[in-house]
Amino acid sequence: MPRRAWSWTLVTVQFACLLALAATGPWIAAAPGLLALEAAGGFLGVWAVLTMRIDRVHVAPDVRPGAELVSHGPYRWIRHPMYLSLLLVGLALAWNAPSPARWGVLALLAINQVVKLTYEETLLVAALPGYRDYQTRTKRLVPFLF
Repeated sequence: MPRRAWSWTLVTVQFACLLALAATGPWIAAAPGLLALEAAGGFLGVWAVLTMRIDRVHVAPDVRPGAELVSHGPYRWIRHPMYLSLLLVGLALAWNAPSPARWGVLALLAINQVVKLTYEETLLVAALPGYRDYQTRTKRLVPFLF
């Protein structure tokens, strides 16, 4: 599959999973703990976008011309805070109204995000000279763990 088609396939699966979670239950978690998890995911996503600068955010994992390494804000600890943001919100929504289908969609979203970030990192290593060093200093998705 050509690189651009693969990138947009990963984006399509990501958005299909998010839409499936939104379509099969409430969009806002009812339990206080789950609402806090959902809010934390939303906050992390907004922080990541603002740190990256909204005009540089792109949903596809392709590296844009003139891309620069961002290593402050949440990127100080993890390389893919926007992906983690989506997973936290997805987890809160699936846990809020659990069903086998919703857990399956969340699992598919998690797998897709790991595949997407792995693919994106191969492109970033090739495009950004300091990215390999950045990888040694930070975790991919979960601070201090992964």
